[in-house]
Amino acid sequence: MPSVPVWDPQVYLQHADHRTRPFLDLLTRIPELPDTGRPPRIADLGCGPGNVTALLADRWLDAHITGYDSSPEMLAAAAVHAGPTPGGGRLDFAPADIGQWEPPGEFDLIVSSAALQWVRGHAESFKSWLEALPPGGVLAFQVPGNFIAPSHALLGELCDTPRWRERLGEQGRRYVHILEPYEYLQRLADLGCAADVWETTYVRLLQGTDPVLEWVRGTALRPVLTALADDPRAQDAFLDEYRERLRAAYPPGPHGTAFPFRRVFAVARKAH
Repeated sequence: MPSVPVWDPQVYLQHADHRTRPFLDLLTRIPELPDTGRPPRIADLGCGPGNVTALLADRWLDAHITGYDSSPEMLAAAAVHAGPTPGGGRLDFAPADIGQWEPPGEFDLIVSSAALQWVRGHAESFKSWLEALPPGGVLAFQVPGNFIAPSHALLGELCDTPRWRERLGEQGRRYVHILEPYEYLQRLADLGCAADVWETTYVRLLQGTDPVLEWVRGTALRPVLTALADDPRAQDAFLDEYRERLRAAYPPGPHGTAFPFRRVFAVARKAH
């Protein structure tokens, strides 16, 4: 059974507008970066296909920005954004397991958008990441916080049924590694940061047939699809069962299917 999910950038980008919104909301709360006498140095952990990473260059025009990701498929898609930026900066991408990532130098901003939920114990890395920031440097991230919502709870429950338990094990719950907002606040405050932590529940009005299934197909469902990739019949059977459960949990309305999606945000500024 593959231990690392295989990502599909095209499926992920089908909801690019919705997936970008939380990052833009995070971006508005990031304060000005410290003046170090050089262009800002920025890291984006779990950059995916790079579409969000590229938005950083719209605010920090001359920054050198590096997106890190462990997925070859995502890095291949991100490559179209690499190169000089219009403001005189540079955008590049590099392979990295963000669960093991250590800053290769000083950064002014370390940011992560909807990636740390895949990393068990990611809060333990905050100390080393903050040590790579100058005084006034910023660590900012947002993670999905909807793992007890039906879309995700049903996935875990289905993986744990007798039919699928032996084959899928924890694949349906392997990404539940986030903390509650107050826990992030405490961790960051303990490290001497001025921290701003909050949560938001977005409500998407999704269109089409089985739109919630299509949403999770690009994210939470990836470990299961990867585990069943060598058995298309089993994959189809699993999707049929999951589809029926999602249809019952998220019935369509006259204008589409309402899909609440909670996110947890944190912006921490290192003490001067």
